[in-house]
Amino acid sequence: MTIKPILLTIGVAVMVGVATYFFVTPSVKTKSMLHVSYDPTRELYQDYNAGFIQSWQQKTGEKVAIRQSHGGSGKQARSVIDGLDADIVSLALAYDIDAISQKTHKISATWQSRLPANSAPYSSTIVFLVRKGNPKHIQNWDDLAKPGIAVITPNPKTSGAARWAYLAAWGYYLHLGKSEQEAQAFLKQIIQNVPVLDSGARGATTTFVERGVGDVLLTWENEALLAISKLKKSEFEMVYPAISIVAEPPVAIVDKNTLLHGTESLAKAYVEGLYTEASQHLIAKHYYRPSDPAILAQYRSQFPDMPLFRLADHFGDWETAQKRHFDDGGSFDQVFKR
Repeated sequence: MTIKPILLTIGVAVMVGVATYFFVTPSVKTKSMLHVSYDPTRELYQDYNAGFIQSWQQKTGEKVAIRQSHGGSGKQARSVIDGLDADIVSLALAYDIDAISQKTHKISATWQSRLPANSAPYSSTIVFLVRKGNPKHIQNWDDLAKPGIAVITPNPKTSGAARWAYLAAWGYYLHLGKSEQEAQAFLKQIIQNVPVLDSGARGATTTFVERGVGDVLLTWENEALLAISKLKKSEFEMVYPAISIVAEPPVAIVDKNTLLHGTESLAKAYVEGLYTEASQHLIAKHYYRPSDPAILAQYRSQFPDMPLFRLADHFGDWETAQKRHFDDGGSFDQVFKR
């Protein structure tokens, strides 16, 4: 007779325990963040994201999913301006992030002062990738203007790499003491040798490496090193021109989007993490020049010391360069006439 109340008591206790498990124990929610970047950074951020996600979960217990979007820098900037819901942008040049800031007001106007090295955790430059043995004997910018040389480069209207390459060639001519008019005529000769304009740097690499089009590819140093070491090492070699440009691709938080998504602290840790010692070595591993001079010095065999000029040496700031060369009616439109 005493068994039934005991069983009833046990049953109630079990039910209360089950209810407590299902209704009191909090579920672990995954926080999502979108990083919009330019073409050649896929491999770098794939590695960086994996380490960051693991580190963040260990520190906070929070699960994170980081989505990546890649394309030509100008095209990516336009996508964010048109509503692509990015938490972070890392683009090929500061002008593209400034454009997002000015047209959407989602990024602080002082974004470039928030992080070291003007918010550029790494730099690169523009080099030549040629076919093995360099059959067309391409050594310097002048060779790109010769008849019969097929030059592969992306479209400066959509690609940051193409804008850097265009200014590198222009700056080389000014460095020789030539006039602006002579530099424009020189760029016209080069552009006439371009058979196709891809929208971004990775597309241009595919055209040159996979499709076999062209004699020389104008590209990022990191993209050329990747092609040689990982894609088809035996078929290509890299040529450093006599002088090139310092290219500084920056990173920024899209403030209003992170506020809306509740990812402010996550995004801040993400961009600041790019400057840690471990991340700077990871950056070098993916063939970008670390912004930390001490770490860069450890990779001199990979990044030879070469003459480089800065944007400000010949073009002022990016707003001035964009208006003069790449806006509608600029010098690129004037030389690009099929």
